[in-house]
Amino acid sequence: MYTLAVRRDFIARHFLIGGNWGPENLPNSHHYVLELQLEGKELDQHGYLVDIVDVEKHLDEVIHHYKENMLNELEEFKGLNPSLEHFARILAISLSERIKAKNISILRVIVWENDSAWAAYSVQRLEG
Repeated sequence: MYTLAVRRDFIARHFLIGGNWGPENLPNSHHYVLELQLEGKELDQHGYLVDIVDVEKHLDEVIHHYKENMLNELEEFKGLNPSLEHFARILAISLSERIKAKNISILRVIVWENDSAWAAYSVQRLEG
C-alpha cells in the first residue's frame, strides 16, 4: 500500500457549545495543522499515486474556505459543536469529493489544534 501525505497550516476561529469547557466556550482561534493522507495499492502510468499538484490545489481551496473564519458561522457546522472531530470529518468528506484519483482507496485527514491534540477521519473509497 502506498501513502502520500500533504500538510497545510492555517488559523481559524470557533467556540464550543453544549457544555462547560471554560475558555473554549468563548470565541478563540487555533493554529490548525491539517495532514491529508492518500492511500492506494497501484501507481498510475507515471509512477505516481496521485497528481500532487492537483491534490495541493484542492487542499488549498478547502483551507481557504476555513482560514481566518469563525467555524460556528459556516453552514456545514450548523447545529454542530465545532469540535476537532467534526472538523476532521467535514474536511475529509470535502476533500474526498474533490480529489478524483481513481486509485485512492483511503483518504484520511488528521487535524492538529495544538502540539498535543489531534483528531482524524478516514473515508474509504472504491478503487476504480
